[in-house]
Amino acid sequence: MKTAIVILNWNGRKMLERYLPSVVENTLDDAAVIVADNASSDGSLDFLAQYYPSVRCLPLDVNYGFAEGYNRALRLVEAQYYVLLNSDVEVTADWLKPLVDYMDAHDEVAACQPKLLSWTSKGYFEYAGASGGFIDRYGYPFCRGRLFDMVEEDQGQYDQPASVLWATGACLLIRSADYWAAGGLDGRFFAHNEEIDLCWRLHIMGRQVMCLPQSLVYHLGGGTLPKGNPRKTFLNFRNNLTMLYKCLPDNELRHVMRWRWFLDYLAAWQTLILNRNFGDFKAIYQARRAFRRWKKDFAPDRERIQSSRRQDVIPERKRFSLLWQYYAHRHRHYSELPQ
Repeated sequence: MKTAIVILNWNGRKMLERYLPSVVENTLDDAAVIVADNASSDGSLDFLAQYYPSVRCLPLDVNYGFAEGYNRALRLVEAQYYVLLNSDVEVTADWLKPLVDYMDAHDEVAACQPKLLSWTSKGYFEYAGASGGFIDRYGYPFCRGRLFDMVEEDQGQYDQPASVLWATGACLLIRSADYWAAGGLDGRFFAHNEEIDLCWRLHIMGRQVMCLPQSLVYHLGGGTLPKGNPRKTFLNFRNNLTMLYKCLPDNELRHVMRWRWFLDYLAAWQTLILNRNFGDFKAIYQARRAFRRWKKDFAPDRERIQSSRRQDVIPERKRFSLLWQYYAHRHRHYSELPQ
């Protein structure tokens, strides 16, 4: 097949009931819909067998999380393009064709994403990917349409295709050859930051990542771990630090990691003092300890990634500090940032 739309599911029967119909109804003839199931216990597979017998199911023996779950499922799929699609995404009638057509015409592009709008507030961008993602010099991710928790209304301001650092894992189309050449998602991450890590590695290898707003989908978001969950905070901090360790060039690694030590502990105490959130405070400390414990395990990964480097400067990795732009300059929109 040309395109495999792979939905990773874990106890998401209600999500499948609500959102899978739009995917099945709007799939191209040369594409297939596949559900990889992370050992669900809520009857998800029975639901699919009864109501969607044409959808191929890939049952996994345990819950491997987002990253390793996809790695194991995609090893069983033969296609030119993979689409990693969250189970809480509602697609539109012409969502897939612009993505595939662009990839067919641009061999230098490894991956792309559509524009993501919120399913609950359809006039606004969705937090997880908006209109394409970037990171600042210290590893903080942001999007065209979302800086930290500030989400913009979609007024067509980011409707032009753009080269981005990362495409959202909520709806990511990627060449299968590039997926495996880069090593796939890092299964040790379990969830969070894994698509940013993958896309950064693709850039290091000299490949490109695009956002194509001619394609539009709606994302609910927060279906597995809602915002404010300490487990989510732990995974975000631990995985982000690990990604920086793997991908930063040698001449920046020490400087950036020193700043992150300061900024992370500042964030922890701000969370405790201003928000009285002991759960997130504890999660940040635990994340930093976890990173220190397993950092040595990623030394071979760092060596391999740096040896694959084809370009020293990646323009999509911005050189400014997002924290400084957001809090000191009070910039709340992507268009206000230094371009």
